[in-house]
Amino acid sequence: MPLDVETPTPPELEEIDPNQYEDAEILGDTDYHRDELDEFLREGAWDQAFDEWAAHTDVTPEEWNIVLELDLLKQFDFFWDDFADRVGYHAPGLPQDWKERKLHPELTSWGQVSSINAGLTELGQVVSETLKEDYIDWEAEYEAPDDLPDFG
Repeated sequence: MPLDVETPTPPELEEIDPNQYEDAEILGDTDYHRDELDEFLREGAWDQAFDEWAAHTDVTPEEWNIVLELDLLKQFDFFWDDFADRVGYHAPGLPQDWKERKLHPELTSWGQVSSINAGLTELGQVVSETLKEDYIDWEAEYEAPDDLPDFG
């Protein structure tokens, strides 16, 4: 069942080194093109990706309200990874100690935490793919050497 909610405002991208994230390692050029990506998000990439994600997500309206009330969307980050010729992303998530920290009164199970974390990761992936496929027209500067083995 689709998540029928209003599309939230896209996150504002800040100058953060993506290598700080546990889930990212960026090699090579450090021009993350955040200004351009931020502009693309505001020009429609965020709305387009959010609509696509909301049509297929397993996140419930109750879980979505938790996301909004905890202001998790502000923690999204998108950056250009020139070496991999992709838009990298960092998705926010709920910490393992959510229960001890009493993060939200309606957050009561690991199932909710898992659904929210998986849903936000999926949203990040859809936004990343939308940016790369429909908005970015610059080429990566990395060129693979000619002597790489052919695994095809």
